Amino acid sequence: MPHRVVVLALDGLLPFELGIPQRIFGLARPLEQQNRARKLYDVVTCSVRPPGPVHTDSDFSIMVEHGPEALATADTVVVPASYELGPVYDEGRLTDELAAAFRHIRPGTRMVSICTGSYVLAAAGFLDGRPATTHWASADHFQRLFPGIRVDPDVLFIDDGDVLTSAGVAAGIDLCLHMVRRDHGTAVANDVARRTVVPPHRDGGQAQYIQRPVPDNRFATTTTARAWALDRLERPILLRDMAQQESMSVRTFTRRFREEVGVSPVQWLTQQRVELARRLLESTDLSIDQVARDAGFGTSTSLRQHLQTALGVSPTVYRRTFRSTAGRSA
Repeated sequence: MPHRVVVLALDGLLPFELGIPQRIFGLARPLEQQNRARKLYDVVTCSVRPPGPVHTDSDFSIMVEHGPEALATADTVVVPASYELGPVYDEGRLTDELAAAFRHIRPGTRMVSICTGSYVLAAAGFLDGRPATTHWASADHFQRLFPGIRVDPDVLFIDDGDVLTSAGVAAGIDLCLHMVRRDHGTAVANDVARRTVVPPHRDGGQAQYIQRPVPDNRFATTTTARAWALDRLERPILLRDMAQQESMSVRTFTRRFREEVGVSPVQWLTQQRVELARRLLESTDLSIDQVARDAGFGTSTSLRQHLQTALGVSPTVYRRTFRSTAGRSA
């Protein structure tokens, strides 16, 4: 049976964020051609009331066909943001309607929030003593209202096992793609990303909000250098080599690169090599030493250190986890 995802639609919801789980999970399919018609997730939307209209923050309402009883069928519950949380936002407590709805949720259900949906999970007690994030603009208020939660305002999402929280709006896409990757492997998540026309991976630890000017398109960008580097990640790449691709000095290139990408060229190269190593670990039987060489880390020791820093696991553990996951999704 497909994994059942139930999305809780609350009054004042943001239509964009409500649609994220439907789009990302709804597109996930096995990669084998003979199994492409099989859904990996069954996604339904419910309200805290009997089936009927739920109004949004826009000039239209949506018709929800399931009541709160649908929460009892969920393997994963997703709570998108709402601008009308009332006492949840003001006092940190559930309304009677929400409390009654949450009583349908089975123990062990995976709980997920997008943006300020984290207030609902917090008020229900799911985040007590845990790390969590929310939209950067609400982070200080969220921390004051729920002092027992370890709020990190600087990340796109936090995966704490059976409870996951994301930052605002588009970070919900990153979180849902991460969940597909965790459940079924990188290849399936990348397939969903391609069909949705979004970047396949933004690491959860990436900054939510980088206060920098938008690059002036009248000036040269670093696009060519990045494409050049991606074609030769297995080789040594010096900063001056990348700068030469754009006919810039190293100083100008470094400044322009940080303005456009948000991290230094060295940090970006490491991120790309980690991502390549992940794909190789999941999709090939290459030795750890060969993966390290092909991803540009040179040695298995260097690969192990970088993977541990980025993901908190060794290459062997990562391969064992995700190769077995991919096998279960086939």
